[in-house]
This record gives sequence, structure tokens and C-alpha cells, in this order.
Amino acid sequence: MVCGIIASPERDLGQVENLLEEALGPIDLRSERIAFDQTSYYQHEMGGELVREWVSLKQLVQQDEIADAKLTTNRLEERLARPDGTRTVNLDPGYVVPPRLVLATTKDFAHRIYLAKGIYAEVTLIYREGGFQPLEWTYPDYRQAAALDFFQRVRTAYLAQLGDDP
Repeated sequence: MVCGIIASPERDLGQVENLLEEALGPIDLRSERIAFDQTSYYQHEMGGELVREWVSLKQLVQQDEIADAKLTTNRLEERLARPDGTRTVNLDPGYVVPPRLVLATTKDFAHRIYLAKGIYAEVTLIYREGGFQPLEWTYPDYRQAAALDFFQRVRTAYLAQLGDDP
């Protein structure tokens, strides 16, 4: 499983990672931390100077467990919210399998498929011609080299866990 993290400057990413590990298991890979400045979508709620990171959790999960993982990360977001209920962190779990990256979301859209419990799945990147490729709806931050490189590393680690050649 992977998890995208967007955090406000007031939120300690180490604390977020610790809570993710308590809830979902140990982290084995981290991306570089980058500025989340490709969109202003979260600025009204979370403020400016947001930071983006992706992590991979060591424990392999079944694809149908992603809906429950999203509900877990939603509870963590609530736990880390300010007293007025606004979020200081956004958590988006997903999974990498050899042909794609799938993210879980609570927002329905034409290209998303309903899973269960109010959770939808989105194919965000596909693996083609030796690397991950964005789709027309792929978020701008998932198109960046930091994201594509990270998910390539996750895919390679996943294949190694399965005993397959990358």
C-alpha cells in the first residue's frame, strides 16, 4: 500500500508517518518531500506552503482492502485536524500493482469506480513502455518526476517481494 501525504507547515510529517505506521503498518519507502504548489485546492482549508510526500507501507495488502484503508486515513485526518475541524493533513491511500497505481477517494467522478462504504477507486498512473504514465485526469503533483520516480521504486520493491524480476 502507498499513501500520499499533503501537510500544512504546522503539522510534523514525522508524527503523521508514526500514526500511519500505527494504523497501517511499517513504512519501507519514502519519496523526497516537495512543495505542494501545483494547485491551490487545499489552501483555503489547510493554508499555504503545503508539503507533499508519498510513503510505501511494507505489508502487502489485497486490492479490496483499500476502501477500509481510506476510511482509516480519513479518521487520522480528523484526529489531526485543528479544533475548528479544518484539516492540517490530507491522506490518500492507494496501491501499486505491476500495471497501475490506484488511489482511493471519497469523491465520485466519471472516471472513478465505486468500491464500498462511500469509497471510490481511480487509476491514476499506468505502467507502459518501462515507466509510469499519467492519464488525462492525473493530478499535477502525480505527474512530477518525484512522484513517477517514487512509484517506480515502489513497483520494483513490490515485484521483488513477489519474487518477480522488475
